[in-house]
Amino acid sequence: MTELLRVGQVAEKLGISPQTLYFYERLGLIPKPRRTEGGYRLYGEPELERLAFIARAKALGLTLAEIKELLLLQENGQALPCWQVYVKLTEKLRQIDKSIAHLQELKGELSTLIEQCQQKFSEQEKSSSCTIFQQQLDNP
Repeated sequence: MTELLRVGQVAEKLGISPQTLYFYERLGLIPKPRRTEGGYRLYGEPELERLAFIARAKALGLTLAEIKELLLLQENGQALPCWQVYVKLTEKLRQIDKSIAHLQELKGELSTLIEQCQQKFSEQEKSSSCTIFQQQLDNP
C-alpha cells in the first residue's frame, strides 16, 4: 500500500501551497480526498500523479479550464485519447502564436515611441514635458 500524505506534505513535495490544493478541489480538478478520523485530508499516489499532470499542463500554458476538460476526458481510469490532446494542444499553440504576433506589434509601437522620445530629448532639454502620448491621442 502506498503512503498517504497530508495537505502540507503534498504541498511541500509538489512545491505548491495548501490553498492551491483546496482551490483545485473546489474546482473539481482533483477529487475530494480521503480523510482521517480527525478530518485531515489524505492524498495517495493517484492524486499526486493527477497533481503532477496539472502542474505540467499549467507549465505548458494551459488554463485550469482547459486542464479540467482534459481531465474529464481521462475519467474512469481510461487513457487520455491522443487525438483529443492533439486538438487541445494545437488550439493552444494557435493562441500562443496570436499572442506573440500581438506582442510583436506592441514592441514595434513601443520602439517607435522610444525613438520619438530620444529625438525629443536630444532636441530639447531632458526635463521638458513628454508629449508623445498626447500626440498619439491627437493622431490615432
